[in-house]
Amino acid sequence: MPLRPARCYKDMHKPPYTRSEYIDGIPQPKITKYVMGNPHGSYDVVLELISLENVVIRHNSLEAGRVMANKYLSKFVGDDKFLLIIRQYPHHVLRENKMMAFAGADRLQDGMRQAFGKPVGVAARVTYGSAIAEIRTTKKYLEHAKEAMRRLKDKLGVRARIIIKELSTQTQA
Repeated sequence: MPLRPARCYKDMHKPPYTRSEYIDGIPQPKITKYVMGNPHGSYDVVLELISLENVVIRHNSLEAGRVMANKYLSKFVGDDKFLLIIRQYPHHVLRENKMMAFAGADRLQDGMRQAFGKPVGVAARVTYGSAIAEIRTTKKYLEHAKEAMRRLKDKLGVRARIIIKELSTQTQA
């Protein structure tokens, strides 16, 4: 059965459903790596993807955005010259009441009786103003980092803004 569109799960009109110790059969999130690139490099610019709405982002769209951004940065910047961090983790369990969709299904199905739903995936609940992802790099590669962040944002389907900050190079004594 194909995935339902993101609009079916995007709104945060229900309370979070996260207690995995009480839920059987939760699928594992598709996103496996949250930190990519060189975590020990010295960077002077940080780009953050800030959400402009309260929204639920599915785990497969987070993974698609991560893959696109990482692939672009690896190709045009190099693996040792950036750090990509996904800041949101998919905790929220998505449920679906599967319905039959063929001729004569009304005689076989109970309809809305006990329509709680079965777990079909997980998602991250993102609030207004929170960071979804972060890229650290040098000023030399700022334009490539902006393009990678734009590609990540397009995969998520969320209204978001890219914020650019400069890191201070102060040393602590």
